[in-house]
Amino acid sequence: MFKGFKEFIAQGNVIDLAVAVVIGGAFTAIVNAVVSSIINPIVALFFEADAAGNFGPTLTNIYGNPVTFPLGDLISAIISFIAVALVVYFVFVMPMNKYKERQAAKNPAVEEETLPNEQELLIEIRDLLRKNSEV
Repeated sequence: MFKGFKEFIAQGNVIDLAVAVVIGGAFTAIVNAVVSSIINPIVALFFEADAAGNFGPTLTNIYGNPVTFPLGDLISAIISFIAVALVVYFVFVMPMNKYKERQAAKNPAVEEETLPNEQELLIEIRDLLRKNSEV
């Protein structure tokens, strides 16, 4: 049980994932600060904030009360996601792919001989059985 876990940890994928999560979390704080200090004010230029501080288009419900659709939060979340995804791709994924390509070029994979298919194996077994029965 522990042997399999040890092999899983030693593969390196877990370490790569852990680094990505930690760096992604740290970068998310930066992106959220940029969104709240730059993007939200730009969106607020086009929409007036309601009493709760939400800004977006306001419609009147069937009881005559105003209802604000907080598009600012949605826009902020989308921009945050795209920014974090771009950084993770350009900082982690792309360099790792280039590294793997260079390693593959240095150590070309040895091509294994193609294994015979089931029919070829059955024919070989039949021929061996015939040969053994003749002797």
